[in-house]
Amino acid sequence: MRLSLSGRKMIVGLLFISPFLIGFTVFIAYGIVTTIRMSFSDVVVAGAASGVELVWNNFANYIQAFMVHPTFSEVLGTSILNMMIDVPLIIFFSLFMALLINQKFTGRTIIRAIFFLPVILGAPAISQALISARAMMVGGVSPASAEVMSSLGSNINVNVSYYLYMLGDLAIPPTLIGYIVDAVHRINNIIIASGVQIVIFLAALQSIPPTVYEAAKIEGATPYETFWLITFPMVSPLILTNVVYTIIDSFAASPVVQLSYSTIFSDYNYGLGSVFSLISSLAVCLILVIVAFVLGRKTFYYT
Repeated sequence: MRLSLSGRKMIVGLLFISPFLIGFTVFIAYGIVTTIRMSFSDVVVAGAASGVELVWNNFANYIQAFMVHPTFSEVLGTSILNMMIDVPLIIFFSLFMALLINQKFTGRTIIRAIFFLPVILGAPAISQALISARAMMVGGVSPASAEVMSSLGSNINVNVSYYLYMLGDLAIPPTLIGYIVDAVHRINNIIIASGVQIVIFLAALQSIPPTVYEAAKIEGATPYETFWLITFPMVSPLILTNVVYTIIDSFAASPVVQLSYSTIFSDYNYGLGSVFSLISSLAVCLILVIVAFVLGRKTFYYT
C-alpha cells in the first residue's frame, strides 16, 4: 500500500499508543462497564459461590445520590471548587519555580531535587513512616520537642486583619482578596502538588533553542518582552499538559472520591458508590473537555 506522509504518521501514532489501548481494553474497560451496570442496580452479595447479583432498579441510585443523600451534592461541589482554586495556583507556582531553578547557579541540582521531594514523600509508605517518626519524636524519644513547638507557636503574632485592610485600601476587589487568602491557606498543598509540574516545565524551558534568546537579545528585547513573546508561547503546550495532569491529580485525592470509596468498601453500598464514582468521573471529563478546548485555541506549537 502506498501511504501518504500523514497516513504513515497516523500508523506510527497508533503503534505508539497501542500499549495503552491494549491495557485499557483488558484491565479498565470491563471495570467501567461493570460500574455502569452497578449504578443502575441493587447489588446483592450472594456469597462466595454465587458472587454478586445485580437487581435492576432504573434510576433509583441516581435519585438517592442527588435528592436523598445528605452530603454528595455538597462534597461534589466542594471538590470542583477546590480544583478551580488549586489548579491556577499550582500552574503559576510551578512555572515560576521552573524559571528560577532553570537559571545557572551553584547547587542547582540539589535545589531541583528538593522541589521534587514532595512527590517522593507523598508515597503512602513514606508518609506513614514520617508520621510514625514524628509521633516518636513528639511523644516518645523527645517529648521536649512538643514544648518547643508550643512555645514557638505562642510567640507567633501575625495581625492578619491589618494585611486584609491594607489590600482593601489598595482597591483590590473582595473576591480577589478572598482568593489570595485561600491561596495562602493552601500554600502547603500547592507546594506538595507541584513537583511533577515543575519537572515538566523545566524540560519545556530547556527545550527552547538558545538561538531564539540570542536573536531577541540582539534585537534589544527586554526580559519582560522575552518572557511573554518567547518563553511563555514556547511552553504553552506544556501548560495544557500540566493543567490536565493537575485536574486529574486534584480529583484523585478529592473528598468526592473518598466518599465513593467509603460508600463501597465501608458501607458496602456498591450501587450508590458506583453512582458517586461515575458522576465525579463525568464531571472531570467535562472539565477536561472545556479546558482543552479553551487552552487549545491559545496554544502555540513550535515547528
